[in-house]
Amino acid sequence: MFRASQLPTYRREIIMSHTTVSSGFRQVERHDGIFQEREHDSYRAKGKLPEPTVCPQCGAVFHEGRWQWRQAPVNAHRETCPACHRIRDHYPAGFLTLKGEFFQSHRDEIMRLVRNHEEHERAEHPLKRIMAEEEKDGTTLVTTTDIHLARGIGEALHHAYQGELKYHYNPEQNLLRVSWAH
Repeated sequence: MFRASQLPTYRREIIMSHTTVSSGFRQVERHDGIFQEREHDSYRAKGKLPEPTVCPQCGAVFHEGRWQWRQAPVNAHRETCPACHRIRDHYPAGFLTLKGEFFQSHRDEIMRLVRNHEEHERAEHPLKRIMAEEEKDGTTLVTTTDIHLARGIGEALHHAYQGELKYHYNPEQNLLRVSWAH
């Protein structure tokens, strides 16, 4: 009796496909990229929030399955939104590093673009906010409550001024580091 490891490779494949597929069916290889999602964001709600829910810090309202800027009913459930929770814990999801000679000479103009992009996004998506801006040794670090906001600001800077744009995503921590230099 031969072990599977001793059989030629093509024979092993036939044996494996024959034993895993019932008669009358043929195995089809999937190419659509479906995979098990590994993202674990401890700042997302564990279950569905009661509607409506209002954040006591910022006033955003959870309605129709998402956080929105709207008037909250008087009897609304109260719970802190994920953005305020991140701000309270000082735990950003996005880090945007801005540096370079061009950045230093046009800092005010570039920071206006950063803030305008954040205001535009925040008007539609209450969870996308800038947490802080820190200046150190000619480099500015902007922290955000959302990875997509950090990416969007980086792309807006690259579109407006070119320069070098780099991303580093850490899926285990749901954290994005964006670096723009010019």
